[in-house]
Amino acid sequence: MSRRRTKQTPAKKPGLLRRLLSRGLQLLLLILLLDAAYLWWLMPDWEALATGPTPKSAFIKEYKAQRNNDTTLPTLRWQPVALSAIAKPMRRAVVVAEDSRFYEHEGFDVAALQDAWEYNLERRKFAIGGSTLSQQLAKNLFLTPSRNPLRKWHEIWLTLIMERQLSKRRILELYLNVAEFGPGIYGVEAASRKYWGISARQLSSQQAIELAATLPGPKKHNPATRTRFFNNKVKKIGRHMRAGVVTAPVPEKRETLTTEPLPNAEPIPEITPEPEPEPESNLEPAPEPVL
Repeated sequence: MSRRRTKQTPAKKPGLLRRLLSRGLQLLLLILLLDAAYLWWLMPDWEALATGPTPKSAFIKEYKAQRNNDTTLPTLRWQPVALSAIAKPMRRAVVVAEDSRFYEHEGFDVAALQDAWEYNLERRKFAIGGSTLSQQLAKNLFLTPSRNPLRKWHEIWLTLIMERQLSKRRILELYLNVAEFGPGIYGVEAASRKYWGISARQLSSQQAIELAATLPGPKKHNPATRTRFFNNKVKKIGRHMRAGVVTAPVPEKRETLTTEPLPNAEPIPEITPEPEPEPESNLEPAPEPVL
């Protein structure tokens, strides 16, 4: 009696959807690995950043490259100084203007993000961001001005690590030395000399408020242009300063100077705040920028 042969059905190939999911997961894993390698490459020497000289930020390097290709752009002005060489009203004004809970959060201000979300939703456009000083510093130091989700992801990770590696005092010092205060003007020392011909140590409360008011849009809104937006921002920051929005001071402790001292620099006593002249009326040539 002959055995009946049974047909063996071939194994079913994975469906198209399953194959696509598998390829998609593999691609996602590759992207994550490449992104992790990129973040590792971005990481600075945190110990050197905590105590060493203020480095050129990514934004400063980009501006310098742009000016090399277009000499009609304003000269780069950047002269970093230690936090102790910056007037206390300036330190306070920038916190009031940009991150009133700077001393309370660990890199991210959830309340500010929620307020920004509701504000933007109400107006159906992206009007305000809600980024903290730490986030802005991470972006300025290491990233580019481009707006994309991947850059924001990098900013989040860098902020988390930076908050654990640097003190609040150091974060504020770095921020004040690399923030943009006008076309080609980076850092509060360069801004003070450009707009008023004085050092950052000599800034009055009103001048500090005006510099802080430039931060949302320094190229267009600054003490030289005095736009309506700028003037309204100055009034708003002034009200918050008088209301005591920020009460936590920067801890005063012995610090290591993070930059070379200015030529012939001597301690300058605080001056009594008084109405400043028009922005361009008493300018003196700023010293050569430290590049």
